[in-house]
Amino acid sequence: MTKKVIILSALITLIMISACIAENPKGNTEEGINWFTNLEEAQKIAQEKNVPIFVHFTGSDWCGWCWKLEEEVYSQLVFQDYVAENMVMATIDFPKKIQQTAEVKAYNRALATKYGIKGFPTVQLLNPDGSQIAQTGYQYGGPEKYIEHLKELLVNK
Repeated sequence: MTKKVIILSALITLIMISACIAENPKGNTEEGINWFTNLEEAQKIAQEKNVPIFVHFTGSDWCGWCWKLEEEVYSQLVFQDYVAENMVMATIDFPKKIQQTAEVKAYNRALATKYGIKGFPTVQLLNPDGSQIAQTGYQYGGPEKYIEHLKELLVNK
C-alpha cells in the first residue's frame, strides 16, 4: 500500500468513528451494553446482582484511545456477553463538543476527583458499595485478552 492509501484509510476510519459518536453522545456505540451514567444507579443494580461495577471514564468525542477501546473491546459480542453476566457498566464522559448540563459536569468531575482519574480512558473496577478494586485502561489484544485482564484484576482484589 502506498502512504496515500494508508492515510486515506485512517482518515475514513476516524470519520466513521466520529459519526458514530455524534449519533450517540453517551459514547455508547455498542447496542449490547447498558451503560449507566449515574454511579449510584449502577451501584443499586450491582448490589442486587452482587457483581462489580465497571466504570469507563472517557472523552467520548475527542479521545482516540477511548475510541480504540470501544472499537476493539466494547463493541465485540464476546465482551458484551461477559459483562452482561458479570458486571454493571457505567460511563462517565468528559466531552469537548457534546453539551452537558452544569450538574452533569460537576457530578463527573467529582467522580474523577474521588477516584483519582488522571487521563482517558481509565477504567475503575468497583465493589457494589463503590469502593475501589482496581484501575486499568486500554489494553492490547482484543476482547478475550481484555476479559482475562479483568478477571485477573478481580481475583487479585
